Amino acid sequence: MTATEIKTNPTVLKYFSTFSGIGGFELGIGPHGQCVGYSEIDKYACTIYKNHFPNHKNYGDITKIDAKTLPDFDLLLGGFPCQSFSIAGKRGGFSDTRGTMFFELARIIKEKLPRLFMFENVKGLLSHDQGKTFTTIITTLDELGYDCQWQVLNSKNHGVPQNRERVFIVGHSRGTRRPEVFPLLGDDKLPNAKGRTDQGRAQTQISHTLRGSSVKADQVFIKVGKQIRRLTPTECERLQGFPDGWTQAVSDTQRYKTLGNAVTVNVIRDIFNRTINT
Repeated sequence: MTATEIKTNPTVLKYFSTFSGIGGFELGIGPHGQCVGYSEIDKYACTIYKNHFPNHKNYGDITKIDAKTLPDFDLLLGGFPCQSFSIAGKRGGFSDTRGTMFFELARIIKEKLPRLFMFENVKGLLSHDQGKTFTTIITTLDELGYDCQWQVLNSKNHGVPQNRERVFIVGHSRGTRRPEVFPLLGDDKLPNAKGRTDQGRAQTQISHTLRGSSVKADQVFIKVGKQIRRLTPTECERLQGFPDGWTQAVSDTQRYKTLGNAVTVNVIRDIFNRTINT
């Protein structure tokens, strides 16, 4: 998309992407967005990202970014680190340095005042510390002048065969147009939808949920009849909505890891479409 098309197309938003990983947010937004910069420090994720978006500027470690120096943008994106909020982890929350990464997002919001933001995290964020962690997050965003919507969405309801539940938070600057993004059709009966507390439930899995930082190549399996085989990196790309070969610039071990840490492209696309078209 040319600069002229971006200027004349009201649905194109300038965005800044944080904890960008391998570009799942960017792929989901597609031609409706113009990236003004991103923040990522994992060298393998950066290799993949730069392979597909060589013209995007990496501002590096978010804790070292001077927000005043950032270009203006309409939308802030962030799949901020989730290990400290995950049910599978130690759940250190804000006592874990990774948990405090949310406040880096809040710092950028306070300085740049974007019209919109979209954040992603594990659904355990909602129940962590009996809901106090999530309350702190929403209260902080409210005090910054934003109205928030949130819902737990499952990737399997968005065109990929993976049972992967994540909470998504969309915020609009108070006083601006506020479309009803949630609930999304197909996910509206999930627990933890907007305003609900975490109840938990049993569920039949369509596939393994791709795990993040600790995933190893020999831990990703699929059942075929009575046989078990390892999922290929290409199959993992498909489970996350990425094109075949998206991660081929790095080793298979790092392909599995970065895909496990990525957002599901299809889910981002559906949320963004609701954000700009409702």
